[in-house]
Amino acid sequence: MKRISKIWWIVIVLIVGTAVFFLFSGNKKKEEVSFVTEQAQKANISQSVTATGTIEPVTSVTVGTQVSGIVSHLFVDYNSEVKKGQVIAELDKTNLISSLKTAQANKQSVQSNLNYQKANYERYKTLYDKGLISASEYETAQLSYQQAREQLAQAQEEVQRAQTNLGYATITSPIDGIVLSKAVEEGQTVAASFSTPELFTIAQDLTNMQVVADVDEADIGEVREGNRVTFTVDAYPNDVFDGKVTQVRQEATTTNNVVTYEVVISAPNAELKLKPGLTANVTIFTSELNDVLSVPTKALRYTPEKETVGGRNIADVNAKHKVWTVEGNTIKAIAIETGESDGTNTQIISGIAEGQQVITGVRSSSADDMAGSEGPAESSPFAPGPPGRKK
Repeated sequence: MKRISKIWWIVIVLIVGTAVFFLFSGNKKKEEVSFVTEQAQKANISQSVTATGTIEPVTSVTVGTQVSGIVSHLFVDYNSEVKKGQVIAELDKTNLISSLKTAQANKQSVQSNLNYQKANYERYKTLYDKGLISASEYETAQLSYQQAREQLAQAQEEVQRAQTNLGYATITSPIDGIVLSKAVEEGQTVAASFSTPELFTIAQDLTNMQVVADVDEADIGEVREGNRVTFTVDAYPNDVFDGKVTQVRQEATTTNNVVTYEVVISAPNAELKLKPGLTANVTIFTSELNDVLSVPTKALRYTPEKETVGGRNIADVNAKHKVWTVEGNTIKAIAIETGESDGTNTQIISGIAEGQQVITGVRSSSADDMAGSEGPAESSPFAPGPPGRKK
């Protein structure tokens, strides 16, 4: 039994060895190597950085009040068009008018006292000149007169302040524009004791908007005023809006350890599609070259090897940048000078001419595969074959 088992093992080993031999020698297919080439041709090359920003009016003013009181009248609402100087709201004026009357009454009292002190001073001066009173009495009358004059000046300032506060109760628009927001309603009390309360926000011109974009610190060095910009907003996903960089602000903003800089971009808005507050997805073109000679960037990354050139000769050159071409049975390197690149194409300054073919890769296939490439299309093994064909 043991002898029979050994014989079977020997038979199995022979069968496996024969199969391996035919697999790696008898059935080996002859491979043919072909090269993938593309022409050097004119193209547009651009470099860009991306960012996100917010649509804002170029000029907007927050309108508030410098006095406290109750809002008695509102004359505008959201989206109202206003003119510079137009009355847009009024506060209740009762207390302000009372303050003005009190200041005016105090001024009258001070004026009467000044008149008396002036007459008294002139009388004492006459007596002093005749030697009928002492210098001390004369100087006291002179001091009282001077103090009365100062009190009148102060009373006049109080009247002016009361009149100004009364004027503040009538709120007017500082610019021509459109009301974007309204923060109060009629009957609401506003208090101006600590800060000026906001009543309205007015945008001057919605046909001329801007995008304030946050550009990463790694990209800000490439951004310049005048760079062309395109951007999209979610409200109109199929529309691409154009603009240009008008300002690169120097102040940095750090959020979650990410440093960004604000870049202001013009955004013409003749159709009024862009609304304040929309988020813009921005592309800033930092470099643009139009109609320059270029080759695919992958041509500069290709390097031939003896195992992949199908027995052809390799003629190399010592150069920082080079591309390869096929000349008969030789793969030849050509030294080139490169310029800008957008990742897909690279500008060629010198070295090759327009229309010249450069290698971008290789493609290998067996002789059997190439012969069979012209045969019938591949079919499913479960589909019925032609008549007479063995299954």
